[in-house]
Parts: sequence; C-alpha cells; structure tokens
Amino acid sequence: MSESQLERLRKLDSCAISDAMDRLKLVGAVSGLLPRSVRQRVAGRVRTVKLEAAEGRTAAHHLCTTAIDASDAGDVIVVEQRSGIEAAGWGGILSIGAKTKGVAGVIVEGPARDIDEATDFGFPVYARSVTARTARGRIIEVSTGAPITVGEVTVNDGDYVVADSSCAVFIPAAQLDHVLADAERIASREAAMAKAAQAGQKMAEVMGADYEKMLGHK
Repeated sequence: MSESQLERLRKLDSCAISDAMDRLKLVGAVSGLLPRSVRQRVAGRVRTVKLEAAEGRTAAHHLCTTAIDASDAGDVIVVEQRSGIEAAGWGGILSIGAKTKGVAGVIVEGPARDIDEATDFGFPVYARSVTARTARGRIIEVSTGAPITVGEVTVNDGDYVVADSSCAVFIPAAQLDHVLADAERIASREAAMAKAAQAGQKMAEVMGADYEKMLGHK
C-alpha cells in the first residue's frame, strides 16, 4: 500500500466503504465491533492473530506479541477469539506496546480488557465485548499471519480495514484500488447532498431517485 492510498483510506468512513463494497458485490462489513476505548476511526493494513482455547496447551510467547513486533506503523491488528471462553484477546500492556510501535489500533472478534488503560493511553480498541478475565490458562495464540474469521468474513493478513462507530469493513488487498475509487465517488456525492440539506433544500429532492441509483449494484 502506498502512502497516498493510506491517506485516501483514512479519509473515508465505514459507510462509504461499505457502500462501495456493495456496489462491487464484495462482502466485508462486520457489525457489533464497537469502539471500547477512545472514539477514533482506525484504517490501515491488517495483521491477523488467531486464538483458541488452551485446553492444557501452552504457548512459547504471550498472545499478540508476535503481531505487535511484526507490525509497521499504521497497521491494524485484528484478533479472532471465538473460543466461546470469556477471556480477553487483548489487554493493557499490549495496548501500550502497540501504541509505542505505531500500530493504529486493534479489532478483537471477542472480548478485550483493560479498557480504561487503553483509553488513558489513547489507543483505539474495538471489540465484540469486554471482560476482566485474563487469557492466561484459558486461551492461547495458534497463529499469526494466517486467515481468520471476523463475523462471517474471512480476513487475510495484508488485507485492509476501516473501523468506526458504525462498523468495521474489511477490504481484500486485491480490491483496494477499486474500493477506494468507488468510495470516494460516493463520499463526494454525499458531501454535496449534505451541503444541499444544510442550505435548506427539500429532503425529497436531496435524497431523490439519484441517491438510490448512486448506491445501485454494478
């Protein structure tokens, strides 16, 4: 991803990205992954981590540490913790380490903890739920950089994501240019519509037939 692509991605919200994905008949939007610490949009390249129930197994290192060390500035760590065990797939020390490394944020398909600490440190944590229960003895990391499942979406290491208060949208790496171009067109037209609404134009005119056509499938 070039720096210009990243800057373009950061300017777009999840709704514009989702609409573009719809137009391109791509599946990527996942609801229910809420901002649990600072309310801040995150956008960037994905680093994947998969966790499973420990079931007596031990790991050579603590979960998510490999992903943090491998991340470049601006990356987003995405964690699958679908074990069914209430145990945090992310915590406070990890937030500090990730923030210091320049990671843009973390998205956990499952619980996260130490939310106040992440908030105080200004690190964005998106998660399906929150808990105080430690991962130790309950869950372990089984892979870093392998495909994971978030919602009903398969997410690959090196894909891209935009997450905000509406949802998280995952973009296949091979489709990034197409999604960016479509999302920018949608955002530009919606900005013009917002300006017309603020000027007092009738809403039936602002959101007329052209709006439905704009969001139509290709």
